[in-house]
Amino acid sequence: VVPGETALAFYKAKNPTDKPVIGISTYNVVPFEAGQYFNKIQCFCFEEQRLNPQEEVDMPVFFYIDPEFAEDPKMAKVDLITLSYTFFEAKEGQKLPLPGYQ
Repeated sequence: VVPGETALAFYKAKNPTDKPVIGISTYNVVPFEAGQYFNKIQCFCFEEQRLNPQEEVDMPVFFYIDPEFAEDPKMAKVDLITLSYTFFEAKEGQKLPLPGYQ
């Protein structure tokens, strides 16, 4: 990814259980110092996600690295930034209504 240019990445998530799961994601940027330059424009992590039993989905992240990254002397030796997510159950046992039905 070139600093200043937008990029799109996908993360795969699968619910291996026989019950629906509502989850939320937190993210981590390594190296830590590069995190201030990582900007998410659109991300699955902004909202809770519902995964049905055995469902597997690709979840998009639209982002860019701030162009100031290239000007920061502390980032001169950084040539790899890793973005990782932890997906965890947000509302254990909550029953969700079917979409469109009251």
